[in-house]
This record gives sequence, structure tokens and C-alpha cells, in this order.
Amino acid sequence: MLSYYDLGVIESVTEFKRGSPKSPKIGIVAARGKFLLKRRGPDKRSVRRIAFAHAIHAHQTTHGFPTARLVPTRDRGELLVRLQEDAYELFEFVPGDAFVATPDETADAGAVLARFHAGVRDFAIPPDAPRGSYHDLNAVRTALNAVPASISSHDSVAGKEADLQAAIACLFEAYDHAAERVQRIGGGQLPTQIVHADWHPGNLLFRRGCVVAVLDFDSCRVAERVTDVANGLLHFSLVTGGPPTQWPDHVDESRLAAFAGGYGAVEPLAVVEREVIPHLMIEAVIAESVLPIVQTGHFGAWSGYTFLQMVKRKTVWISQNAPRVVELISSPPI
Repeated sequence: MLSYYDLGVIESVTEFKRGSPKSPKIGIVAARGKFLLKRRGPDKRSVRRIAFAHAIHAHQTTHGFPTARLVPTRDRGELLVRLQEDAYELFEFVPGDAFVATPDETADAGAVLARFHAGVRDFAIPPDAPRGSYHDLNAVRTALNAVPASISSHDSVAGKEADLQAAIACLFEAYDHAAERVQRIGGGQLPTQIVHADWHPGNLLFRRGCVVAVLDFDSCRVAERVTDVANGLLHFSLVTGGPPTQWPDHVDESRLAAFAGGYGAVEPLAVVEREVIPHLMIEAVIAESVLPIVQTGHFGAWSGYTFLQMVKRKTVWISQNAPRVVELISSPPI
């Protein structure tokens, strides 16, 4: 792969374990700098999707948005190389740190998402651009129904089949109720635009409390911007650590407010957007958990059964504390 690029003498090649195992990466030190080579996952190889992601990446880079620059090939200046059935991209390496959940980092993550939304408003959306989100998605309901069959053979479910069915029923009801609430409040009538659709700490690099690079544009699509905001609020306020059985039900309220404050300082949220956010957070946590679990029976290193029990607790907490969530994101601390 490296022969396609003009990097000079290669000094070292090292496995880079961060991110999804579906998209393996290697770090490269060469005469012309440091780089990151990424192989796209099987679900991210569509020519149309790649062209769309690259166009947004180029547009945002031109507008001064913090990105990792794509490196063109030596001869043709292409940003994507196909080798047999795989697709590869090479990025300039951006030095930075992982999210450590400080207030400054959280607020800047919100502010940079707002900058992303503002920066793509003048982008010409192609007719075939991917559209939709996790909101009111029938694929989520289908996946919920398929979960028992996908994880029934796992040791963690043995003797707990009734508990699993109860959890699935609870999540199904929570997802439907949240989707209905979003529609009733008016979230489905909000204007659409390009959204990032994967705004979580793993896709951002930080340095001294600020975002220095946004790493992944693969999931960009057209949807209501509030779906991006709600997903970001969920991910940047999660309290984790240890196995999911030890994760608390609640979110980190200070980080929730900090993210909302950072976003709102750049792009104020409308009243309707603020009111639908807790319900979209419920839809997001269910969708992002169930879809991977139904494919593999696991969520990362954890069994699907264990993870779904945690998701159930999270959805119950958010539902019971929806007014508090709206209050926090409506009047974030200065």
C-alpha cells in the first residue's frame, strides 16, 4: 500500500489499535512525516458514500475546521486506493490525546460540533446523499425482535431467558414511546442538513482542553441537526468504567451542561430542539447498542445480554429525568 504514496524512506510501521477493529489502522513514520493508514470497514466501502465523505472532509478543511488531512497518491492524486476488495485511505498523523472528560474538553466538543453544522450549511447536498438517523427507525425495531435469537447461545443468557425477554420488551416500549414523543413535540418537522452522525469521544483528538482533530466523516448524512446534538450529549455525558454492570444509571450532569453550553455558544438551540433531546438520547442509546448486538451477540468486549441490561437502566433514568435534562441543556452554567 505504501508504494502508492510519496512518503520518502519508511522508518517504522506500527499497529494502531485505536478505533473499531473493523477498520484496522497502522501508524507510519517516514522521511516526510508521520501518517496513519486506514482500511475501511466492510460497511463503509460504497463509492457513493466515500465520495460524499471526502467532499465534506475537503469542504470543512477549506473552512478551517480541525481535520486530519487526507494524503493523495503519488501518481494520480487519488484519496482512496482500492486493493482487491479492500479500500484504504492515508491521513497525516495529528498528535493529540484521548478524551479525559474535563469540562473544557466537553464544552469544546460541543462547540466544535456546532462549528461543523455551521460550516456545512453552504455545502451543495447531492441528490443521492445518504439520509436518515436513529430516530423512529424500523431497522431498530427489527433488530430488537432479533436479539434473543442472536444471543441465546451465549453463556451469560443461560437461565435468564425471561429476563432477556423482559429487557427487550422494555427497550421496545421505550424506543416507541421516545419516537412518539419526538414527533408530538415537533422534532420530525425540523429542517434537515448535513450532520456528522458519529459524534463521540473516540472520533475526536484533544490537546490542552481543545479539539485538535475530528477523525471520521464516514457516517455523514442528511438529518435534523438535533439528532447529532442529542447523540453527542449522550456520549459525552456517559459515566463508564469497569464492566457495564457497574455503570451508574445517571449521566454526568456537569458534562451534559458543558457540552450543551459549548454548542449553544456557537449555534443556539431552538426550544423544540431542547425539548426533544432526552427522547432522542433514549432512541440513540438503544439504536447504537442493539444494531451491533444483533449482528454479533456482543457489544465490543461485553456480552449482549449484559450490555442490554445497562441500556435498559439508562433509558429508564433518562425517561424519568427528562425535565431535568431539558433544564440542564437550556440553562448551562457559565
